[in-house]
Amino acid sequence: MIREPVELQIDDEGGVALPLGLLAEAGLDAGSKILAFSNGDGRIVLRRQADAIESLLQDGTL
Repeated sequence: MIREPVELQIDDEGGVALPLGLLAEAGLDAGSKILAFSNGDGRIVLRRQADAIESLLQDGTL
């Protein structure tokens, strides 16, 4: 089951706190390493670091 979108706010230092439930649904927990990159169209993509590296090795994409 996918949760409804949550409205978040970027703080003065550029930080955003992600709800634990959202992280759990994505299979992430405290200490998980992620990569963040812009899709260039108003989107920021977060990927588990291991998954991103595997994708790069297999087909050259994040």
